[in-house]
Amino acid sequence: MGKKQTVSSPKEKKQQAWLTEQRLRFYPLLLVLVALVAAFVVVLNNESEYLFCVEEMNLFLYTPLFFKQQLVVAGGLLTYLGTYFTQFLFVPWLGTLLLCLWCGLLVWLTKRTFCVSRWWSALLLVPIALVLLTDFGVGYWVYMLKLRGFFFITVIGLSMAVASVWAWRVLLKHVSRLSFPVSLLFMVFAAVVLYPLAGFYGLLAIVLMALVGWRLEQMTLKWKISQTVLALLLVFFVPLVFYRNVFYETNVDDIYRQALPLFESVELYTQYYWPYGLLCAFFILLAVFFRSEWSLRWVRKPIVWVLLQVLVIGGTVWGCWHYWYKDANFHRELQMDKALENCDWEGMLSIAASCDEEPTRFIWMYKNLALFRLGRVGDEMYNYRNGSSMPNAPFTVPMVVQGGKQLYLYYGLPNYCYRWCMEDGVEFGWRTIYLKYLTRSALVNGETTLAKKFIDLLKKTRYHREWAEHYEHFVTYPDDMKKDPELGGILPLLDHEDLLASDQSVVETFLLTLLSSQNTSSPLKSELAMSAALQQKDIPTFWRAFYNYIQLHPDGPMPRHYQEAAFMFGNLEKTVDISRMPFDPSIPATYKEFMQAAQQYAGMNEEQLAKVMRSRFGNTYYFDYFLMRGLKTY
Repeated sequence: MGKKQTVSSPKEKKQQAWLTEQRLRFYPLLLVLVALVAAFVVVLNNESEYLFCVEEMNLFLYTPLFFKQQLVVAGGLLTYLGTYFTQFLFVPWLGTLLLCLWCGLLVWLTKRTFCVSRWWSALLLVPIALVLLTDFGVGYWVYMLKLRGFFFITVIGLSMAVASVWAWRVLLKHVSRLSFPVSLLFMVFAAVVLYPLAGFYGLLAIVLMALVGWRLEQMTLKWKISQTVLALLLVFFVPLVFYRNVFYETNVDDIYRQALPLFESVELYTQYYWPYGLLCAFFILLAVFFRSEWSLRWVRKPIVWVLLQVLVIGGTVWGCWHYWYKDANFHRELQMDKALENCDWEGMLSIAASCDEEPTRFIWMYKNLALFRLGRVGDEMYNYRNGSSMPNAPFTVPMVVQGGKQLYLYYGLPNYCYRWCMEDGVEFGWRTIYLKYLTRSALVNGETTLAKKFIDLLKKTRYHREWAEHYEHFVTYPDDMKKDPELGGILPLLDHEDLLASDQSVVETFLLTLLSSQNTSSPLKSELAMSAALQQKDIPTFWRAFYNYIQLHPDGPMPRHYQEAAFMFGNLEKTVDISRMPFDPSIPATYKEFMQAAQQYAGMNEEQLAKVMRSRFGNTYYFDYFLMRGLKTY
């Protein structure tokens, strides 16, 4: 006889389902904790220099006026909160921890508000990944985004939007008999309050309320339609009303995207908006399928559930890592920026030496600055790979915005540094880095009263007060700047004339032309003229700088690259007699080997020849002069 089949009663089935739910009780918490810890470790290990840059591009002042200034446009509260939390990136682990805590809060609110079942817990990783991409996928936009505090605005704005929907749901639950009128009143109230405070995210909250309303059983079809119509009217008209009556400084084209970053240079780069679009789509889908039994019927099967977890978790992790901005040159530039702030010249050279691929002009110029400050530019300039790799971005990245201020100041041109700090402050909003370089420029120019103005502003920050107090000492005792390891190296480079001309926003070309053309009596500035003349590859300019250098350095040894250039130009044009010049024996020998090798590979073009000869001659001026032509600056 066969075994008797047992039929489970409804009560037993319910108990089995309950036991299954109990097994998954801690799964969402564990999954989210693992994701947040992984994000914390990855960010700290790979993005500490980026966090430093984001914090330097931020400014939060502990003053009532600063708070009022943020509220002149819609989403001002988010800007205030975003800049407030961004300042904690000064301590990388603390800023990263706060970001992870905000992501954790967003996930908790999402689960509570939209009743995300434990069976679908893997979906809770999606908003974490997309929020991280809005922060770590911008690349070079970090220099040009006008939305202050963008790093925290997305996660805070979404948290406010989701929390508003939750508050709306809780309210309707307690006034079930008056659900319809209370819902309408709450939506109007939320739109009027949330839009000026949270901008776009306030409008998103209204849309989510309308969608969730279609899933509420106490709502009739008539009420649901009325609620949806009201939501559409609120989303359309509330921004217009505030624009015409309150926020006069807002562009009418931007009223519906307040508190969203504007990725626009010459054109609008829509590809940077896809994380924001996916975030909106994610929450809209949660609202559409709110408490949907259909979404649970087929996922309860163990095999289906496991495959679903693997698919969602794997896809989310892969997508986050794939679209994370990981350009090597960009991160080297950030590392060099941080080293420059600490006057770590050797550190800058170590970073430049790590370039296996073609470097950007920014890396090349920073490397030359470090060599100059160490007094080794004439001997080691070409020990590092040269190149003109363009920044990895679909838009133009002006070097003057990225690092022109630093280059101008440390090459003894504080007026140009000051000018670009002021222009970029007006264009992109005031940032900590601008105030710091305005302070430095004013100090070396002897404008102590002006420097005190910027110092007083920095003293109203949390983490830059100590920096400000250090430089405040020079306001009272300006002579002590000569002993300072940073400013002391700038003072000998200052011109007696107070000049400011147009650089046409092309830093490298302007600097090389200006530095190589100066007829100076300063041995230090003659070093700058020589290094600039080499890079210009103009023979008359070189000889003029060369003779000036010899007169100002009668006893010291001639640096290797200057000897290479003199020997090569003397042999190429024979307009200058170099027969009595005391060249190091290795100079003519290397030149002879280079020319013989070039003849050996005569059939190759310049690019092919450069690949073949770089290992033997890449550290010589001959290689750079003949095989590194057509370099593009920006």
